[in-house]
Amino acid sequence: MMKRIGRVVRIKPQMLERYRQLHQDVWPDVLAALKLAGISNYTIYQHADLLFSYMEYTGHDFDADRATLLADPAMQKWNSLTGPCIEPLPSAGGTAWLPMDELFHLD
Repeated sequence: MMKRIGRVVRIKPQMLERYRQLHQDVWPDVLAALKLAGISNYTIYQHADLLFSYMEYTGHDFDADRATLLADPAMQKWNSLTGPCIEPLPSAGGTAWLPMDELFHLD
């Protein structure tokens, strides 16, 4: 079963160019870890100081797969570089990327 996931976070204006540069050449180990976690069709959009991500998850336990993904050494190094570029929205409750509710989908 496939699950669509949309999330939003704020980009620090002074870090936007750094974030863009990192994502122009994502490391193969990071891409492999994402795929191993059941994540595909992953896209990040930017508008002003907001980043919106869309991904599709095919797996049976997103929380477990996400925990495995976050424990991966390549992902930890990647997140140490990209993490300082973003800041949670006030309504995020401490989580960086705030999940969004899907309101419409056309197949």
